[in-house]
Amino acid sequence: MDKNLLIRNLRNVPNFPKEGIQFKDVSTLFKNPACVKEMLNELVNIYKDKGITKVVGIESRGFVMGAMLAEKLGAGFIMCRKPGKLPAKTISAEYNKEYGTDTIEMHEDALGENEIVLIHDDLLATGGSMKAAIELVNKFAPKKVYVNFLIELRMEGLKGREFIGEDAEISTLLTLTE
Repeated sequence: MDKNLLIRNLRNVPNFPKEGIQFKDVSTLFKNPACVKEMLNELVNIYKDKGITKVVGIESRGFVMGAMLAEKLGAGFIMCRKPGKLPAKTISAEYNKEYGTDTIEMHEDALGENEIVLIHDDLLATGGSMKAAIELVNKFAPKKVYVNFLIELRMEGLKGREFIGEDAEISTLLTLTE
Protein backbone atom coordinates (compact mmCIF):
# COMPACT_ATOMS: atom_id res chain seq x y z
CA MET A 1 0.00 0.00 0.00
CA ASP A 2 1.25 3.47 -0.88
CA LYS A 3 1.00 5.20 2.51
CA ASN A 4 2.73 8.30 1.16
CA LEU A 5 -0.05 8.74 -1.41
CA LEU A 6 -2.61 8.72 1.39
CA ILE A 7 -0.63 11.04 3.65
CA ARG A 8 -0.10 13.53 0.81
CA ASN A 9 -3.86 13.61 0.19
CA LEU A 10 -5.02 13.86 3.80
CA ARG A 11 -6.10 17.37 4.81
CA ASN A 12 -5.40 18.74 8.29
CA VAL A 13 -7.90 21.35 9.53
CA PRO A 14 -6.63 23.28 12.57
CA ASN A 15 -9.06 24.25 15.34
CA PHE A 16 -12.02 22.20 14.05
CA PRO A 17 -14.58 21.54 15.44
CA LYS A 18 -13.16 23.59 18.31
CA GLU A 19 -9.97 25.36 19.33
CA GLY A 20 -7.01 23.03 19.83
CA ILE A 21 -8.33 20.12 17.74
CA GLN A 22 -6.31 19.20 14.63
CA PHE A 23 -9.03 17.57 12.52
CA LYS A 24 -7.88 14.97 9.98
CA ASP A 25 -10.23 15.40 7.01
CA VAL A 26 -10.56 12.15 5.04
CA SER A 27 -12.86 13.75 2.46
CA THR A 28 -9.73 14.63 0.49
CA LEU A 29 -8.85 10.92 0.37
CA PHE A 30 -12.32 10.02 -0.88
CA LYS A 31 -12.25 12.59 -3.68
CA ASN A 32 -9.05 11.12 -5.13
CA PRO A 33 -9.77 7.90 -7.08
CA ALA A 34 -6.19 6.64 -6.62
CA CYS A 35 -6.58 6.94 -2.82
CA VAL A 36 -9.97 5.22 -2.84
CA LYS A 37 -8.56 2.34 -4.89
CA GLU A 38 -5.49 2.06 -2.65
CA MET A 39 -7.54 1.97 0.57
CA LEU A 40 -10.21 -0.39 -0.77
CA ASN A 41 -7.70 -2.85 -2.20
CA GLU A 42 -5.78 -2.93 1.08
CA LEU A 43 -8.94 -3.45 3.14
CA VAL A 44 -10.12 -6.25 0.85
CA ASN A 45 -6.71 -7.94 1.20
CA ILE A 46 -6.90 -7.73 5.00
CA TYR A 47 -10.44 -9.11 5.31
CA LYS A 48 -11.08 -11.29 2.23
CA ASP A 49 -10.47 -14.58 4.08
CA LYS A 50 -12.10 -13.69 7.41
CA GLY A 51 -15.65 -14.78 6.49
CA ILE A 52 -17.15 -11.33 7.08
CA THR A 53 -20.96 -11.48 6.79
CA LYS A 54 -21.74 -7.86 7.76
CA VAL A 55 -19.83 -4.58 7.67
CA VAL A 56 -21.05 -1.96 10.14
CA GLY A 57 -20.20 1.62 9.18
CA ILE A 58 -20.23 4.39 11.79
CA GLU A 59 -21.90 7.65 10.73
CA SER A 60 -21.00 9.27 8.58
CA ARG A 61 -17.53 8.83 7.16
CA GLY A 62 -17.58 5.13 8.04
CA PHE A 63 -20.38 4.70 5.50
CA VAL A 64 -18.21 5.62 2.53
CA MET A 65 -15.54 2.93 2.63
CA GLY A 66 -17.66 0.56 4.71
CA ALA A 67 -20.31 0.18 2.01
CA MET A 68 -17.73 -0.29 -0.74
CA LEU A 69 -15.89 -2.86 1.36
CA ALA A 70 -19.10 -4.77 2.12
CA GLU A 71 -19.82 -5.08 -1.60
CA LYS A 72 -16.29 -6.33 -2.35
CA LEU A 73 -16.47 -8.87 0.50
CA GLY A 74 -19.94 -10.10 -0.48
CA ALA A 75 -21.27 -8.96 2.89
CA GLY A 76 -24.25 -6.91 3.97
CA PHE A 77 -23.86 -3.32 5.16
CA ILE A 78 -25.31 -1.99 8.42
CA MET A 79 -25.51 1.68 9.36
CA CYS A 80 -24.63 2.79 12.88
CA ARG A 81 -26.23 6.26 13.08
CA LYS A 82 -26.89 9.27 15.26
CA PRO A 83 -30.23 9.27 17.12
CA GLY A 84 -33.41 9.74 15.13
CA LYS A 85 -31.91 8.83 11.75
CA LEU A 86 -32.99 5.17 11.54
CA PRO A 87 -36.68 4.56 10.77
CA ALA A 88 -37.38 1.35 12.74
CA LYS A 89 -36.90 0.35 16.38
CA THR A 90 -33.29 0.85 17.55
CA ILE A 91 -30.83 0.07 20.32
CA SER A 92 -28.41 2.78 21.40
CA ALA A 93 -25.16 3.48 23.24
CA GLU A 94 -23.80 6.79 24.54
CA TYR A 95 -20.12 7.69 24.42
CA ASN A 96 -17.66 10.48 25.20
CA LYS A 97 -15.49 12.07 22.55
CA GLU A 98 -12.69 14.59 22.71
CA TYR A 99 -15.13 17.50 22.41
CA GLY A 100 -18.38 16.31 24.05
CA THR A 101 -20.76 13.36 24.27
CA ASP A 102 -22.84 11.64 21.62
CA THR A 103 -25.07 8.64 21.01
CA ILE A 104 -25.19 6.08 18.22
CA GLU A 105 -27.93 3.64 17.26
CA MET A 106 -28.50 0.52 15.22
CA HIS A 107 -31.73 -1.18 14.21
CA GLU A 108 -32.60 -3.82 16.77
CA ASP A 109 -32.75 -6.44 14.00
CA ALA A 110 -29.52 -5.41 12.26
CA LEU A 111 -27.46 -8.52 13.04
CA GLY A 112 -27.83 -12.18 13.91
CA GLU A 113 -25.94 -14.45 16.29
CA ASN A 114 -23.94 -16.24 13.62
CA GLU A 115 -22.51 -13.10 12.04
CA ILE A 116 -18.85 -12.29 11.55
CA VAL A 117 -18.81 -8.52 11.78
CA LEU A 118 -16.35 -5.88 10.65
CA ILE A 119 -16.98 -2.46 12.20
CA HIS A 120 -15.42 0.31 10.09
CA ASP A 121 -14.81 3.99 10.72
CA ASP A 122 -12.53 6.61 9.30
CA LEU A 123 -10.43 7.60 12.29
CA LEU A 124 -9.41 6.34 15.74
CA ALA A 125 -8.70 9.13 18.22
CA THR A 126 -10.24 8.63 21.68
CA GLY A 127 -12.09 5.44 20.70
CA GLY A 128 -15.46 6.50 22.14
CA SER A 129 -17.66 5.98 19.10
CA MET A 130 -16.04 2.64 18.25
CA LYS A 131 -16.33 1.35 21.81
CA ALA A 132 -20.05 2.25 21.69
CA ALA A 133 -20.41 0.52 18.30
CA ILE A 134 -18.69 -2.61 19.65
CA GLU A 135 -21.07 -2.54 22.62
CA LEU A 136 -24.05 -2.40 20.25
CA VAL A 137 -22.72 -5.15 17.97
CA ASN A 138 -21.92 -7.41 20.94
CA LYS A 139 -25.58 -7.25 22.03
CA PHE A 140 -26.27 -9.48 19.03
CA ALA A 141 -23.70 -12.09 20.21
CA PRO A 142 -21.85 -12.40 16.88
CA LYS A 143 -19.27 -15.15 16.31
CA LYS A 144 -16.44 -12.65 15.80
CA VAL A 145 -15.92 -8.88 15.67
CA TYR A 146 -13.19 -7.12 13.73
CA VAL A 147 -12.53 -3.38 13.84
CA ASN A 148 -10.93 -1.23 11.18
CA PHE A 149 -9.96 2.42 10.81
CA LEU A 150 -8.43 4.20 7.89
CA ILE A 151 -6.32 6.30 10.28
CA GLU A 152 -5.20 5.88 13.88
CA LEU A 153 -3.97 8.93 15.78
CA ARG A 154 -1.35 8.09 18.40
CA MET A 155 -0.75 11.46 19.94
CA GLU A 156 -0.57 12.78 23.47
CA GLY A 157 -3.93 12.39 25.17
CA LEU A 158 -5.34 10.08 22.49
CA LYS A 159 -5.32 6.49 23.63
CA GLY A 160 -8.15 5.10 21.54
CA ARG A 161 -6.72 1.63 21.02
CA GLU A 162 -6.19 1.20 24.76
CA PHE A 163 -9.69 2.54 25.50
CA ILE A 164 -11.32 0.08 23.10
CA GLY A 165 -9.41 -2.74 24.76
CA GLU A 166 -9.48 -6.38 23.71
CA ASP A 167 -13.13 -6.52 22.61
CA ALA A 168 -12.18 -6.84 18.94
CA GLU A 169 -9.24 -7.36 16.61
CA ILE A 170 -8.17 -3.86 15.43
CA SER A 171 -6.40 -2.87 12.21
CA THR A 172 -5.61 0.51 10.70
CA LEU A 173 -4.23 1.58 7.33
CA LEU A 174 -2.29 4.62 8.58
CA THR A 175 -0.91 5.47 12.01
CA LEU A 176 -0.15 9.15 12.58
CA THR A 177 1.94 10.34 15.50
CA GLU A 178 1.93 14.09 14.82
